[in-house]
Amino acid sequence: MSKFHHKVLKLTSEIPKGSITTYKILAEKLGTKAYRAVGTVLKNNKQPIIIPCHRVVKSNGELGEFSSKIYKKEDLLKEEGIEVKNNKIVNFKKKIYSFK
Repeated sequence: MSKFHHKVLKLTSEIPKGSITTYKILAEKLGTKAYRAVGTVLKNNKQPIIIPCHRVVKSNGELGEFSSKIYKKEDLLKEEGIEVKNNKIVNFKKKIYSFK
């Protein structure tokens, strides 16, 4: 696992239940503009529930993809109190977690 890969997964682990962040915010927190690379790391996440990549969405509030074949991203977010309508986060700006 690369250092970048490890950093993305570690940071993703910090997103609290009931919150979401974006691929862009994750990348910027890591000091890069490699938004797609962040998405690729999360797409290949081998522990999709333990490392909550389902809490990472697109900058426009759309859900984006999810690596688990068992769970659906929308269902997991709804279980955590995130409302989803038409594949987008409702009250998107209020649910954003920007890290400390």
